[in-house]
Amino acid sequence: MRKIYVAAHVYMILGLVSGLYYRELTKAKDFTGDSQLGIVHTHILALGMLFFLIVLVLEKQFTLTSGKLFDAFFWVYNAGLALTIGMMLVRGTMTVLGHQAGAALDGISGLGHIVITLGLIFFFVNLGKCLPVKEKAEALK
Repeated sequence: MRKIYVAAHVYMILGLVSGLYYRELTKAKDFTGDSQLGIVHTHILALGMLFFLIVLVLEKQFTLTSGKLFDAFFWVYNAGLALTIGMMLVRGTMTVLGHQAGAALDGISGLGHIVITLGLIFFFVNLGKCLPVKEKAEALK
């Protein structure tokens, strides 16, 4: 339970710092256009902090950490999110600095999305297995 809280807390800090980075970099470079940096802040807060706060509530209710796939979900999802956010930061920074991003960045970012999806699959399979049997039967009706 503690590591879920720590993950949410770390993503909250990263989300706020990324918003500050976006504001200060674009101000320093007098950049007024669109870039990936403008949405990094929101992505980190939603896919990181808010998601893990919801997972924390579900953990309290259904003891998700007792499931066999919880660790796989936790580490795979975090790796995918880190890769996706990292590529968004690189691409956005390059845009603000006036450089063109290559196709390799798009491919790595796509890989990050695939890894996040795999983590979400682990999450939902684990959640389904942690639900009480009676609730599973009622959900199928």
